[in-house]
Amino acid sequence: MAAADSPKLIPRRAALSRMVRAVTSPYYRYRHAKVLHSLRVGLAMLVSILATTGIDIPHGIWSSVTLLVVIGGLQHHGNIRKKAAERAAGTLLGASIGLLLIVQQNFIGSLPLTYVLEAIIASICAWFAIGSSGYVGLLTAITMCIVAGHGDNLIAVGLWRTLNVLIGIVIALAFSFAFPLHATYSWRYGLAANLRECAGIYARLLDGETITEEEQVKRFLQINKRLVQLRSLMPSVAKEIDVPQTKLEEIQRLHRSVLSSLELLATGPLMSADAAARTAYAAQCGAEVRAVRAILLSTARGLRFGRPARFGIPAAAPLANGHGHAATALPPDWQGPYWLGQRLAEQVDRLRALLLETEPNWNIERHARAARIA
Repeated sequence: MAAADSPKLIPRRAALSRMVRAVTSPYYRYRHAKVLHSLRVGLAMLVSILATTGIDIPHGIWSSVTLLVVIGGLQHHGNIRKKAAERAAGTLLGASIGLLLIVQQNFIGSLPLTYVLEAIIASICAWFAIGSSGYVGLLTAITMCIVAGHGDNLIAVGLWRTLNVLIGIVIALAFSFAFPLHATYSWRYGLAANLRECAGIYARLLDGETITEEEQVKRFLQINKRLVQLRSLMPSVAKEIDVPQTKLEEIQRLHRSVLSSLELLATGPLMSADAAARTAYAAQCGAEVRAVRAILLSTARGLRFGRPARFGIPAAAPLANGHGHAATALPPDWQGPYWLGQRLAEQVDRLRALLLETEPNWNIERHARAARIA
């Protein structure tokens, strides 16, 4: 019987294992970030419904609305703490202003005055909404309208809506820290993918493989797209790993410089040279090109797996030591690519050194292992 059941049990265990790995593995969570974020918001929505409508709290829909406003667009751990706090503060401030508007309407009884006050408050919120605390200003105005309406809500309605807003905030903050998606991992994996692509392009330049212009444009567009995505992650990464954003800016600048050097090489004499010319150039520069490629690949592996020992420089060739005699041995048309290659080697080595310098911060796996051992 056990043997007969084993074919059914094994697929189930495999499926369960894949599910656990997708939730606990940083790389799988990076690949399925949208799915995990959608599940987190969906579960939070279900809890908000059960916590309000399920026990018949009046106006429970505003709990779900608040929940979606607070965490619907928050994904990475680095921006959850700050933005969730800002959104919660804006929601509470807006609820308080809405209650005050209802109170003054009940005392004074002038709807035109209420309309003018709401317009003035909305204009003030709009002033702050385009600044550094934009979420606070925007949500203050939104929540004011939710609680007060156009000033014609009863005080009981305003209080119930305020309670629902508070419930929504609590649920949102609780779920915002459930399986957070670290921006650091997305930044590392994206940078690693780009370094692997750069290593492949650089090697093909000397191997004599033909790269069509269409393929070249496609590959560089893909790398540039990741480069832009990395920049958008930097504020969250800086908060998560406590690294000054200027350090991340320097890494970004070096990465962009490496890519620019590769684009110049890919559109220069190397691409139009014949086999004999490539062979002559490889005789002078091949060892250094292989060393640069090895550094790019080892750095990419270190970022991908969190193993700084893989950042070692191959001993095959020193990098960017200013071999002027090698340049003079080349034809004039090849001296430009040679010095550009020297510059590229220098940029790659500086990028590797800066990543090693910041490795104690971005290597989250090592901190997790140390915490488990402790």
